[in-house]
Amino acid sequence: MRGWPLIKLLPQKTNFRFVKYAPAAGVISIILCVASIVGCFYPGLNMGIDFRGGASMEVSKPAGQVLELDKVRGAVSELGLGDVQVQGIDSAASAIVRFQIPEDEGQSAVVARVEKAIDEAVGEVKYSGVSVVGSKVSGELFTSGLLALGAAIVLMFIYIWFRFEPQFGFGAVAGLVHDMVLTFGLIVLFRFEFSLNTVAAILTVIGYSMNDTVVVFDRLRENLRKYKTMPLREVIDLSINETLSRTIITGLTTVIVLIVLAVFGGEALRGFSITLAFGVVIGTFSSIYVGAPIILLWGVDRSG
Repeated sequence: MRGWPLIKLLPQKTNFRFVKYAPAAGVISIILCVASIVGCFYPGLNMGIDFRGGASMEVSKPAGQVLELDKVRGAVSELGLGDVQVQGIDSAASAIVRFQIPEDEGQSAVVARVEKAIDEAVGEVKYSGVSVVGSKVSGELFTSGLLALGAAIVLMFIYIWFRFEPQFGFGAVAGLVHDMVLTFGLIVLFRFEFSLNTVAAILTVIGYSMNDTVVVFDRLRENLRKYKTMPLREVIDLSINETLSRTIITGLTTVIVLIVLAVFGGEALRGFSITLAFGVVIGTFSSIYVGAPIILLWGVDRSG
């Protein structure tokens, strides 16, 4: 079968003028980043139990029976415990129930009320894995999550600084901040729960984006030494084109896996998978239209 596998249909050599469209792409990125930052304050992030405090428990029926999630959600929602979340796990017989703990009530009393409401709605069930996160602990977790994101960016900058030149480091960090801010914007737009899983997804996006950026920067450094008289914008275009097939193949295969995970992985993994898939796409975009154009504006020392 000629043309199979489909990877052979990708052109071996491309000559796209990426730098030509960098100003327009930059304007779009700035607008989206500003909108994302505004969205983080209003309407704000949809904090999960990890960051706003609350409780979670696993509810399960005996094997062979079906746990009616709608009835569970309705029963707990009537108790006025904030944004109640019910996520099916493993099989149709079990689920994770998450809810907030009012400040004026004891934790054990609220958990008992929830268990009673669920029993009345779906019959007797088994409860396990009950965990409670207090407001103080949730605040510390939120601060630690933000510090983890900041530390990742700083360490990536130091790595690029030592491996390349300072302007490469600033270009890489600008791309990472761009990816992180737009990912936060996606989370706000679709009201995904912001939890420790989301922080893990954003850290993964940072790692993927940096990996793609390093590939482009490494080829750019090689071409700067090879073509000493070629204009910088042409060297940048050449470097991006030479790594384009690798970028497309890696990004596409990753996104396909994440889409499958989002469709078949259940509610618990849907937000995580979509966030990560979006981050992969944005990370590829930033390598081309954020990191490289900053190097063009800054300039490089080609005397060595």
